Amino acid sequence: MGTITKRGELQWQAKVRKEGFPNQSRTFMYKEDAEKWVRTIERELETTGFVDRREAEKNTLGNVLQRYRREVTPSKKSADIESIKINVILGDAILPKLKMSAVTSSAVASWRDRRLKTVSGATVNREIDVLSTVFNHARREWGIHVENPIRYVKRPDKAKARDRRFSADEEAYLLAALTGGTRQADGTFSKGARNPWLMPLVRLAMETAMRRGELLALDWENVDLKRQTAHLPDTKNGDARTVPLSTKAVGILEALPSPDADADVADATRTGKVFATTALALRKGFTRAITRAQEQYIADCREAKRKPLAGFLVDVHFHDTRHEGASRLAEKLSNVLELSAVTGHRDLRMLKRYYHPRAEELAKKLG
Repeated sequence: MGTITKRGELQWQAKVRKEGFPNQSRTFMYKEDAEKWVRTIERELETTGFVDRREAEKNTLGNVLQRYRREVTPSKKSADIESIKINVILGDAILPKLKMSAVTSSAVASWRDRRLKTVSGATVNREIDVLSTVFNHARREWGIHVENPIRYVKRPDKAKARDRRFSADEEAYLLAALTGGTRQADGTFSKGARNPWLMPLVRLAMETAMRRGELLALDWENVDLKRQTAHLPDTKNGDARTVPLSTKAVGILEALPSPDADADVADATRTGKVFATTALALRKGFTRAITRAQEQYIADCREAKRKPLAGFLVDVHFHDTRHEGASRLAEKLSNVLELSAVTGHRDLRMLKRYYHPRAEELAKKLG
């Protein structure tokens, strides 16, 4: 059933054939290794514990990650984000070059430790989730029979729930930094956001607690300004929901430009995306606005001869607008079920991670 043939100097080809099973072959430098491999495969065939390792030995993890990014990722709601995570893993100097059969829990743990030197544990955990998903898919769909090593890898400690709220000054400086820059005589732009969608997008996020993806996917055909509603047919958790719009939220939407509408028709029906921008443009624009706001704040403090507050607009992400929005809505909606219907949380424990009332506001309610 098993044969070993010398193919050249330090090259021994081992083959195992058995009716009803795919032929197996592998080349070794030493005959002893070839003999050991043949015995292992024959034992598996005799005990029905056979595992076809050909695909696992043919493909590197990098090959599989690239295939997954090409064939599977585009069909996901979080395609852009997952693609970025896969690119990060592919950028490692060691892990992606390993054969799938050689990606052990210790190899993943070494990669984890390298990543932890530059990013947070929460970031690494999300990247580990992607790796685990890719291994499971490769085994189920592509016949790459390897055990998922992620189950044996110790995960970094979970990050504490964020409770970042914007102070009044932080919000004022941020919104000022999001105001559009103007073109100057020399052709350059003055300080400000060149993307006109950033300011209304951030303001609406704080007013409605909608997710970034929900805001970017919002279509005018699902917005009813008279009824003060915005329908989201496809959300992160898979459920559709309709978000009630406050008078302020309606005002933000009414003030948006309507590139598809006829300027001569006052009541022209708006079509297309509400916010004609992308997740990448939003991320870059928001980060730059934070930097401009901090610089302006420090300059104002220097001029007023006062000490800047530590942590001003530090560790701020766009997703914090959802925390802010949920906390503001909670002040208006005392019923937690009503609040969850607006924010779209199925699990009230997750909702608690987004609801961060200020202690002074709770003190006022106590009397």
